[in-house]
Amino acid sequence: MAISAKLVMQLRAKTGAGMMDCKKALIETDGDFDGAITYLREKGISKAAKKADRVAAEGLVFAAISADNKVGALVEFNSETDFVGKNEDFVGLGNLIANKVVENKLTTVDAVLAFDNNGETIGTTITNLISRIGENMNLRRIELFESEGFVATYIHMGGKIGVMLNAAGEATEENIQKAKDICMHTAAMSPSYFDKSEVTQEDLDKERTILKNQLIEQGKPEKIIDNILIGKMNKFFEENCLLQQKFVKDDKQTVEKYGKDLKISAATRFQLGEGIEVEEKDFAAEVAEQIKG
Repeated sequence: MAISAKLVMQLRAKTGAGMMDCKKALIETDGDFDGAITYLREKGISKAAKKADRVAAEGLVFAAISADNKVGALVEFNSETDFVGKNEDFVGLGNLIANKVVENKLTTVDAVLAFDNNGETIGTTITNLISRIGENMNLRRIELFESEGFVATYIHMGGKIGVMLNAAGEATEENIQKAKDICMHTAAMSPSYFDKSEVTQEDLDKERTILKNQLIEQGKPEKIIDNILIGKMNKFFEENCLLQQKFVKDDKQTVEKYGKDLKISAATRFQLGEGIEVEEKDFAAEVAEQIKG
């Protein structure tokens, strides 16, 4: 019978197994979802399946770049605890994944998980590591940059933050250093947008409304509010847009001015675990529950 991609994805989400392993399990069981779970458990992935529902918000951000600086990647690889995030096998696998993304120009998590590495998919390699260490892991996201100029990357706080920059300028030693400086700035200042032109109309309208209401509350005359808003919105761009931000090493100039020779076209910033909701737990109660169990 034909196995739908949706069913394969559902099985992968449930078990943590690789895409190809999930597809094979469903084929072997004629599409029986529960039977496929049993099949995967019988193949030695039962431990990983039990861990799959646990939140993985720790881990590391990894970066890789090609020898010619033309291709770069950021990878967020999560674990449940910071302790496992420092594990040698975990770190080795994260670096391997980042390098495979660059070498093969992989653009999606699914493509990475299905990628064959020495006869075993990366998804299966992750699942096997879950089984061996006993903690859930998740390849959360990747970003690939291909550049006509060069790519620069920077890892901050030992893997808590990763930044990547795409520059169309010439890859001179000076420009590469400037790009790294801007990567460091991005890590520190966490801009919400790359450039003010990327701020959505919805966000602009929301910010203007908030600022206007603040001015009204302050008793500013209606006739001068619009003029004040112009300055307030410029300040908003300066605080939230990378190219318009004041450069941290020299606040007399913007990032755009500092990097004018780089011709920056894109930047991305990964912060470990951002957006993942982690359940607050009472440690003592959790231990007591495990003892009772």
